[in-house]
Amino acid sequence: MSSLELPEKVVESLSTSRDATGDGRRRMSTIAVHAGEQRQKPGDSITDPIFCASTYTFRDTQSVIDYIEQEQPREEYGRYGNPGERVAEQKLAALEGAEDAVLYSSGMAALVGLLMSKLNSGDEVIFFDECYHRSREFCSKHMSRFGVKTVQVPACDYEAMEAAVTPNTRMLISESPTNPHMSVVDLDRFAEIGRQTGVETLIDATLATPYNLQPIDAGVDYVLHSATKYLGGHNDLLAGVVAGTEESLEPVRNLRGIMGAVNGPQSVYLLLRGLKTFELRMARHNENGLKVAKFLDEHPRVEKVYYPGLKSHRDFEVAQRTMRGFGGLVTFLLKDADWRATADVVDTVTIPRIAPSLGGVESLIEQPLVMSYYQCTPEDRQRFGIYDNMIRMSCGIEDADDLIADLSQALDRTA
Repeated sequence: MSSLELPEKVVESLSTSRDATGDGRRRMSTIAVHAGEQRQKPGDSITDPIFCASTYTFRDTQSVIDYIEQEQPREEYGRYGNPGERVAEQKLAALEGAEDAVLYSSGMAALVGLLMSKLNSGDEVIFFDECYHRSREFCSKHMSRFGVKTVQVPACDYEAMEAAVTPNTRMLISESPTNPHMSVVDLDRFAEIGRQTGVETLIDATLATPYNLQPIDAGVDYVLHSATKYLGGHNDLLAGVVAGTEESLEPVRNLRGIMGAVNGPQSVYLLLRGLKTFELRMARHNENGLKVAKFLDEHPRVEKVYYPGLKSHRDFEVAQRTMRGFGGLVTFLLKDADWRATADVVDTVTIPRIAPSLGGVESLIEQPLVMSYYQCTPEDRQRFGIYDNMIRMSCGIEDADDLIADLSQALDRTA
């Protein structure tokens, strides 16, 4: 995965000259810096300007008619797009190796926008059951009000997923890796189920990022990210994106214009700035995640570590085959600990901050029982695999030895 084969549209969006081979192949860091951008920008600025405009003017009436009839690539009204947004979308599509991408105000807005544009009353969707709880909640509690049925099958049980497909099934959905259990989907098998049954497929690759995983290459129809996480990378913005073919995303983009789930120009600027260092940050996240996971895997107070880069992980072989690296998210269980003893460890670390989210330069830590599932019944938490002794840590880009030393002192002091 040292270089990517890009669609013709995306190759044209790269402002730099072709590489020595002349085949349009660019490596990821070059794509992250340059894709989607004009070589010479307004005002001769090296960075793309921030367009703080709610509407865009036309020279005369004929200009409006030409815009409509000729489908000219310009802006009309802020709810339908922003010049900076277009740059971000082309850059994200290039990173995914996709034809197109649609940017949203958050990852959940991207999921909602995609499903609302694709599903009708009587349709069904099938989830692997370790998906983000808000994604499942939207489908099971809200899409159900409009007559859409949600079916959940065990994560990575491909036979169960295929068996659950009916003539009404319209989409197969999973994360890879899943959150917080870090299960890794065999993308080839997942995509093949979709092809054989004629059902579209969606992978939420937020935890992997395009750096570690390329679902489009495996034949998955849509790739979704909470760009709030690794893509933005600095815990200072909300954004979401869905990538796929231009044709398949046309109704998605049109509905976004109606629903208004667009991102503000300042957030778009922050996302573009964060993407410039995307590959550099991901290399450190991968390195730190693996080092921390190995340390925890050998610690006497740790019962189990969920990290696909460890041989002890159920999906280690699939992860080795499909992923470039394994990210910075590490989930682990404390041995013989109740929820209060687990909270003591979370409270005793000094580098990670206690917060939800992940993928930023600062390390974060949380107890899923408290942060996301506190109001769930014990039976529901058991069903979702959320245990009293579970800790989730998002490793930032600090020095890995410092993170390990901090975890070590916290585990020792609370023993």
